[in-house]
This record gives sequence, structure tokens and C-alpha cells, in this order.
Amino acid sequence: MAPQKAVSLPVIPLARGTVLLPGITQRIPVSASRPDIPALLANVYTRAASAGPNERVDNVPIACVPVASPFVGTNGQLLINNGEPIDESQIKHVDPATATKADLYNYGVAARITGIEGRGTAEFALRVEGVSRVRVEKITQERPYFEAKVKHFPEQVAMDQQVQELFSLLKLRSRELVLALRVSSLLPVPRSAENPGISPLLIRRLETFIMKKEVQDASSLADFMANLVEASYEQKLEVLAALDVKVRLAKVIELLDRQVGGIRNNFKITSITTVPIQVLDKLPQFRQRSRPNGVPLPANGFFPPGASNGMGAEQDDDQEPNELDELRKKIDAARLPPEAAKLADRELRRLKKVMPGNQEYQVTRTWLDVLAEIPWSAVTEDRLGPDTLVRARKQLDQDHYGLDKVKKRLVEYLAVLRLKQSVNDEVDEQIKKVEEEAAATPDAHENEAAEDSPVSPDQRTSAGDKSNSLVKLEALKSRRMTDKSPIMLLVGPPGVGKTSLAKSIATALGRKFHRISLGGVRDEAEIRGHRRTYVAAMPGLIVQGLRKVGVANPVFLLDEIDKLGMSNMHGDPSAAMLEVLDPEQNSTFTDHYVSMPIDLSKVLFIATANSLDTIPAPLLDRMETIYLPGYTTLEKRHIAMQHLVPKQVRVNGLSEDQITFSPEVVSKIIESYTRESGVRNLEREIGSVCRAKAVEFAEAKDGGQLESYRPQLTVDDVEAILGIEKFEEEIAEKTSRPGIVTGLVAYSSGGNGSILFIEVADMPGDGRLQLTGKLGDVLKESVEVALTWVKAHAFELGLTSEPSVNIMKDRSIHVHCPSGSIPKDGPSSGIAQAIALISLFSGKPVPPTMAMTGEISLRGRVTAVGGIKEKLIGAMRAGVKTVLLPAQNRKDVRDLPQEVKDGLEILHVSHIWEAVRLVWPDSQWPGLEHYVAIESRL
Repeated sequence: MAPQKAVSLPVIPLARGTVLLPGITQRIPVSASRPDIPALLANVYTRAASAGPNERVDNVPIACVPVASPFVGTNGQLLINNGEPIDESQIKHVDPATATKADLYNYGVAARITGIEGRGTAEFALRVEGVSRVRVEKITQERPYFEAKVKHFPEQVAMDQQVQELFSLLKLRSRELVLALRVSSLLPVPRSAENPGISPLLIRRLETFIMKKEVQDASSLADFMANLVEASYEQKLEVLAALDVKVRLAKVIELLDRQVGGIRNNFKITSITTVPIQVLDKLPQFRQRSRPNGVPLPANGFFPPGASNGMGAEQDDDQEPNELDELRKKIDAARLPPEAAKLADRELRRLKKVMPGNQEYQVTRTWLDVLAEIPWSAVTEDRLGPDTLVRARKQLDQDHYGLDKVKKRLVEYLAVLRLKQSVNDEVDEQIKKVEEEAAATPDAHENEAAEDSPVSPDQRTSAGDKSNSLVKLEALKSRRMTDKSPIMLLVGPPGVGKTSLAKSIATALGRKFHRISLGGVRDEAEIRGHRRTYVAAMPGLIVQGLRKVGVANPVFLLDEIDKLGMSNMHGDPSAAMLEVLDPEQNSTFTDHYVSMPIDLSKVLFIATANSLDTIPAPLLDRMETIYLPGYTTLEKRHIAMQHLVPKQVRVNGLSEDQITFSPEVVSKIIESYTRESGVRNLEREIGSVCRAKAVEFAEAKDGGQLESYRPQLTVDDVEAILGIEKFEEEIAEKTSRPGIVTGLVAYSSGGNGSILFIEVADMPGDGRLQLTGKLGDVLKESVEVALTWVKAHAFELGLTSEPSVNIMKDRSIHVHCPSGSIPKDGPSSGIAQAIALISLFSGKPVPPTMAMTGEISLRGRVTAVGGIKEKLIGAMRAGVKTVLLPAQNRKDVRDLPQEVKDGLEILHVSHIWEAVRLVWPDSQWPGLEHYVAIESRL
């Protein structure tokens, strides 16, 4: 190692115990007591700026020099024997901030600043990296920071035989240290300075780092291992001063030998020969190492106390056997099926043979814990009695207003359960009676058989009776009725109570409830679990839900199943749900993690969705779909008065006598401040009113003016609290004009039904048809069908003088639907388009309080459409008095609320001619008298 010319470098004194070596990164804490380092940093930044605008701070060299030790000479030689204890009283405590040049060691390291760590406080940390060894020639400055003349000693490794032998020995001792550290990390022993606990990942990285080093890297490997090995401050100073690579290698090898030997002695890792076991038993340190059968352990084994080379001997640690015994008890208490119990027993026996530090031990242990927590046979007893149905109806009516279809379906399920339980009770009584007779039959013939021959006719009769009893028992057991819970899908707009209804169902049944959110699930493994071979594997959502509730017959809510992810690179979660929701398959549902069949037939699955469009057809086919349409205004009023208002009054700290909602106030909030199918926004607005009244009451109470507080709410109060009206309902026109017809839509911007104006205007032109209002393709085709029918029957309608005259000659038509920013589509406006065209061409206006819906064909037939309930509710809200519906939708009128039936005049038509007669009953149409003859009723 040839020295270079001396250069001047700023110096950072290192505290005792800190030695920086080349290739090592050190973190130097800087506090208010170290003013020398900020001054040094200012000088470094100045040098970097003067060198050029793009000069980096890490290109400006500095020197890191440790404080000297009285036990190390000026040339790095130890003044005490290796291993000799150091008298701490002879060591002068040196503060690096107040150190003098006499306190610094003669050798150090040229370094570069790689970073500054801090959070904007007075304290920070300087991160430096050693580059090469230096020798301090002369201290030229002590304050405000040290500066010295130093000589660099760059590394030069001679490729001779001695260096190669020392390097090979260094790698060998380094790998032995890593091996000893790896073994120590697996043993359940307390950690100390001599046997530190290091993560297995870091140990593997160390081993890889050492293996990749070549002989030209001998100097850097020696410095790295000197920094890693446990050594005294004086020994590290000796390594720092070892400028010769061979000397340095020898010193580091000596340190490695000492630490490896210390770790081996600490863990009693010895070479056990075939000494008679009687001799070993006399030694306390070996008494725990023998097997129960007296066979000696094999030689050179790294085994913890109580572990006999992984062969399954008893361990001395009482905690682990107790844990395994507890696990055995949990598995027995779970009453697993026979196949599952057999597999669990095999894995448990295997677990006792595996060392706790082994990765396979934790994987198997976790798997057995999951098996023990799955409710294989534990169930909640259904509260089924004579008053079951009455109690369930009362519970559901208390929690929800309306929703009669769902309530009816649940009551049917409870009735079926009740009948099945009665049948099973009768079968159980018969089985018990047959078992008693079978048990008494051998006793009756026992005494007679003792007096007769060994094989008497009575004994043969007894055997025949016993065989008949067994056959009868099997026949009776086959008559037992098993329960297969229904799988219901509640479909409806947000806020109609789908989730809360599932909770009420669980309450009515007396079962445990668990909610599984499927929105955004994109991985099949989230449903079926991960395979046990994967790192961090875990069961799927279904098994986790069973573990949480602890019973095999809970109520599972599969929330937002329509937002379940489709097929992707992680599988198809919707396909994974097929087995879960198939009544014929879910009795043997297999989770990838559990790897054995689980019975889900007792689970009552209730799924919720806002739309059926995104649910795959095979999955939809497995569920019983129940539609929950939006609430009517009357239903919302009932819900608000019975549920929402008392809840919000209580939540906002008021009492019933401190605020009073009238039906008029609630109706005002519903109609002017909410537009939704459900009641979520309605509850929010009611909460806003309650909070405003709470402020008013608190101010009146604090000011001693309670007599001025008025608890009764008025419509004016609502407007003052909630502001201007957010929504203005589309209302029917008060006057009529030709070419304007009121249609019906099922779902407008708020999810409610509403009316839709269809405006038709004509102008001089070439027969062109123009459509505006953001109409969809189906709606555009409905307009074309209506126009074609009107053109074909223009003479019969009295719109032309001759059958051959084209009504569109020299005329263009423009059809527009207002609210142009809202997309509109669907075939249900066909009849309204046709009536609008007839009205325009004939000049006869349509009554403004009449609305209509229905699809038409080219023959003029009016066919059925959907959303009748929503459309008619919206029509009544908008002030419509008369509605024309397709005759095929007559059945849908039965499900309408009574207030809608009473508030609307509903007329059914099957052909456009019938609609023409009902719209203009006083007008004469030339073709109307031939309509009955043209359209056969057969």
C-alpha cells in the first residue's frame, strides 16, 4: 500500500466505540452539543459551490478519525494481550465536540457525505461512507472544526500464495460465522451480545455477499467482517491501523475464530461421540440430550435442548407440548367429519416431529388452527314454536315498512322449517322407540338361550328381530328431512333497505349475521382461498365468515354482488361464487386453503344488487330474485314518521317534546329536497333539520328564553333551514298544444319514475326526420315505427285526401325530448310518439293530464313494457289524472299501491286505434269503424 502526497481535509472526530472502515456506511448523530459538524458542513458546501455549479457535496472528501485509546500504540499495536480485560478507570472520557489534537488517533478514513437525515428540528444525523485509509500527519486547525494534513493509502492487494491462503481462510471463517448465526436464530434461547438474533433473510444475504467475493476483494471483505464481528474498540483500532492487507487478514481471522467459538460454547454445540449413555446421563448438560430409549444422539448435531434430531422425542419446554395439547382439544371439540379428522390427526402427529423454528411448523400450525375454528357441526337452534310466524311478522313490520314480497318469502321459509321440524320430531320419537325395542329383544331371549342348545331357534329369532330393527331404523332415518336454506337476491336501487332487511331476517330467525362485501373483489382466491403452499396463504371470505360467527347456519349477506369482478388474470370470482350459491353443490364446498369439503347448505345466503345487468346468467340462475322497487311518497312518509324522525331526534340529543314533525313538513322534505328511490338522503335532510332545531333550543336554554322556543316545525321553517328547493318535479302542462304528448319513464335522475314530454314540430322540407334530446337507438327506432304507421294510415286518419298521397311530401319533422343532457332510451314511448304525430298532423291537442306508455308494432299493436309501478307513481306525483297502459300490463296494476289506484284513472289499450278513440272520444276518424274487422281477436 503506497502512500500518496499529503492533502488537507476537514476532520470529524468519532466518539469512543465508533470506528469507520473503508466501504462501510456510518450514521453520525448530530446534536446541539456538536457545533463542529455544522461548521464543517458549511465549509463542505462552500467548497462544492466554488468547484462548479453542478458539483455535488459527496464529491468533497472529508476525514473521519476516532479518538485514541491508551491501550493502543501510535502505530496500531495493542499494548495489552488479546483477551485481557480492560481497566475502564484508565480510559479518559473524551467528548468529540471538545476533543483536542492529542485526543485523536493517528489513523482514520477518508470519507464522503452520502446524506443528511433530519425532520427540521435542531437534531439531525450525518450519513458518511468510508473510502480509504488515511494517516494523520498534522492537525492544522482545531476550531470551529478540525482540519488536518493526511496521507491516503489506497488498497493494493498482492496476488501471492500467502494472500490467497489467508483470503480462503477468511471466507471459510466468515461462512462459519454466518452458519453459527443461522443456527442461533433457529434456537429458542435468550439473545445476548455473544449470540445476537438476526433475521434469516439477512443471513442469506450475508452468505450470498461472502460467496461472491474474489481474492482481489480481500481487503474489502476483511473490513466488512471486522465491522460485523463482535470486537472491542481497541481491536477495531488495530484493524484500522493495519495498512498491510496480510496483517489485516490475519487479525480479522483471529477475531472471527474467537466469536465463532464463543457462539458454539454458548449454545453447547459439541461433537458428541458414542460415549455410553450412562456416562452422559451423569452430566447435567447432557442429561437432556438423550432419547427415552437410551440411544445416543448422532455426532455433530445442532439441536436445541429437548429436540432429538427431529425424531419426535419429548421436549423439555413445557409450553410447546401444552400448546399442541390445547390444539388437540380444540380439534376434538370441533367434531370434524371423519375424513377431515383423519387428515388433521395425521398433520398433528407430523407437527410434533417438526422443530418450532421450521417454516413448515408455522404453516401446519396455522392450518390446524383454522380447521379447529370452522364450525363443522355447531349450529344455532332456530326459535321455532307456535308463535314463530307471528313473532317474525311483527319483527319485520317493526323494522321495515312495506316490502311485502320479501316478508312473504321469509314467512314461507319459516313455515317450511316449522313443518320439517314437526316431521323430524315424530321420526325421532319412532327411532327412539325402535332402538328401545331392539335393545330389549336380546335380553328377552338371553335366559332361554342359556338353558337350550348353543344355537337355539329362539336365538335365531332374536337375530332376525335385531336385523329387522336395523332395517327399520335405516328406513326411519331416511325419512328425516334436511334443511336447504334458500338463496335470495334482493335487487333494487340504493337506499331501499336491502342490507338492513337482511339484518332483520337474522334477528327474526334468531341466527347470527355476517356481512361479506363483494364490491371490488377481483381475485378468485378471495372467495375460494389461497392454496396452502403459497406464502401468507389464508382462507377465502366464506370460510373466514364461518370462523367469525362460529356456527354452521348463520345468515350471510353477500353485499353488492353485481359489483363482483369479472374474469381477469387472477381468475373469475363470479365463477367461484357458482359453487357457493348452488343449492346442489354447496354442501361440499371446497376452499383451496382448507382442502376438504365444507357444508354450506345450512347457511342462509342473501345477496344484494342494484342492477342485474352485470351479474352473469349462470350465477343469476342460482338465486331467487326478489325486486325491491323504490318507495312511493306515501311509503316514504310512513318510514320517516315511524323510523327516521325518532332516530334522528334521538341521535341529535333532542327529546320528542322538543321537536315535532308534521306530515306536511315531511312531505315538503320528500318532494322538494330529495329525489331518490330509497330514504338515505331523506334521513340526512331530517338530520339537518334536527341539528338546526338543536342549535335553536340550546341557544334559548343558555339565554334563559325557553318560553320563546317553538318545537313545532312548519313548511317555512324547512325552507329557512334547508335553503331553496333542490328539486322541482316535472308537472303536467295546464294547457295543451298539438304535437305535445306526455310519456312515462321508469327511472329518471333520482331513480324514481317520472313523466317525459315528447314534442313534435313540422316545417317545410323534403320529408326528413330529425331527432334530438340525446335519444338512444331503440327510442329512435320507435319514432320511425310510429311515423311509418301514421304514414300508412294517413288516409284512414283523415290526414290526407287520397290513399296515395304522402303526408310527408314537402314537409320535415323534428322530434325532441326535453332535458337534453339526460340519456333516454327504450321502446316504451312508441304509443306516445304515434299519438304525438297524429296530434300534430290533425291539429288536435292531447289532454294535458293524460299520459301513456307502451311499445307499438308496424301493425299498430300495443305491447307490454316494464316499470309500471315506478311510471305510475311518477305520473301521479306530476299531476297526471289519466294513464293509457298496454292491455298486457293489466296484471302489473294489481301490485300497485292503493293510493296510486285511487289517484289515477288507468285505461288499457291493445291497439293504436283504441288509444286514438280514448284520447279524442268526441272526434270522428274514418278508419276507426273498420278497426274491429281488421284486427281479429282470435
